[in-house]
Amino acid sequence: QVQLVESGGGLVQAGGSLRLSCAASGRTFSSYAMGWFRQPPGKEREFVAAISWSGGSTYYADSVKGRFTISSDNAKNTVYLQMNSLKPEDTAVYYCAALRHATAQAMGVMRPRYEYDYWGQGTQVTVSS
Repeated sequence: QVQLVESGGGLVQAGGSLRLSCAASGRTFSSYAMGWFRQPPGKEREFVAAISWSGGSTYYADSVKGRFTISSDNAKNTVYLQMNSLKPEDTAVYYCAALRHATAQAMGVMRPRYEYDYWGQGTQVTVSS
């Protein structure tokens, strides 16, 4: 059974940091791009960051460039999202997703949820002002 399991969310003050993890299991993800998305309360899902499984390329939404860093540890089958200088507008449920035969940049093209191969269950990030 293929699973993506996010962890690391929580409550943090503005200016603080969090690191999210997405642990992948159940198959080999070497041909996948992995991405982080978020859905703020009452708003649509939005792209945050993506990485090729090899880690060779990354892609970020303009709103998080310079503050968030996506990385991967292939030995642990885990993708990370280091979030620094957090703002209240970063408050959202954060999800990781996998898309086969995609580039990191392709993950930044919004598409229906069902077009992604796998999704995690999400982790809540709340940034207080």
